[in-house]
Amino acid sequence: MQQAVVSPIKLEAFKVACSSCNLRELCLPVGLSAPDLEQLDTLVSTRRTVPRGETLFRSGDTFQSLYAVRTGFFKTCVSAEDGRDQVTGFQMAGELLGLDGISNDRHSCDAVALEDSQVCVIPYSQLEELSRDFTELQHQFHKIMSREIVRDHGVMLLLGSMRAEERLAAFLLNLTQRLQARGFSASSLILRMTREEIGSYLGLKLETVSRTFSKFQDEGLLEVKQRAITIVDPAGLKRLVNSASN
Repeated sequence: MQQAVVSPIKLEAFKVACSSCNLRELCLPVGLSAPDLEQLDTLVSTRRTVPRGETLFRSGDTFQSLYAVRTGFFKTCVSAEDGRDQVTGFQMAGELLGLDGISNDRHSCDAVALEDSQVCVIPYSQLEELSRDFTELQHQFHKIMSREIVRDHGVMLLLGSMRAEERLAAFLLNLTQRLQARGFSASSLILRMTREEIGSYLGLKLETVSRTFSKFQDEGLLEVKQRAITIVDPAGLKRLVNSASN
């Protein structure tokens, strides 16, 4: 009896449906009605798996698509003049990658997976076309772009006016707020990035980041076990951040 040949399953061939995704209230389709979601389903048709340490796109690559993070964690970075990587952001499930490529049709940074991750691929030309007839989608996309601008301004404020303790406190509070919106604990988290990557993002040396973590633990603000962080005194961290703005 001849055995049937079984072809390997390709994940990219699976139909992606925004309407059935548990991240839809955080991602591009937030607030859209069921009929509108069906239109969006025709646009977001493929997923792409990115193993830890691999790049989703590199600086200089031709811009073709936006990417909604479905699972996993990414960092975006640019190469500094001295050859080191400067981290420009961290992206988690429900957030978009690739907005940097819109202005000149080429990506201006690298997007690197910090753990095994999966993204939904959103062809930008089709997104533009659908947005012309679909005002709610256009409105939501503009809100996402605005959110990115606000986040960039927040980073500039961190780097421009805050001491090391205030920068790290603001970073941890922002991270836990974003994770909480995704159903995770507001006080316990596993850092997907290294202390060196945190330092690059916050404009601090590795030694300063490590020393500040130890200081926070000694002061009873955090419990630190390698990458496992428990925020013991969130009010204390908020006081640190608020003192920087007063």
